[in-house]
Amino acid sequence: MSQSDDDILRKRIGDLLANGLVTQTEPFPETEKEFGKILDQLRELPPDDLEGKLVISGFVDHPYGEDQQRCLECMYYLVHRKWCDLPELAVPVEPEWWCRLWRI
Repeated sequence: MSQSDDDILRKRIGDLLANGLVTQTEPFPETEKEFGKILDQLRELPPDDLEGKLVISGFVDHPYGEDQQRCLECMYYLVHRKWCDLPELAVPVEPEWWCRLWRI
């Protein structure tokens, strides 16, 4: 994917979230087992099911929770590319977004 393709897809994701796509922000996976179950759900999706990925992973277009977590602080976030590098997601993201697969 080129930078231009990433930007187009990031805009599409942003539009879906801004237009009220309901995602599964809870429960937040507290254990590796719970985290793994979410990854298993993502692996079952067709590779091009963008909305499914967003819903299952619990994406929102703003910081989330008591600590106002955001993609920018997540270990999977690639700053210079604005990209989520978690293989099951692998999508362009904004630094202020968040999903329930957030990790430090």
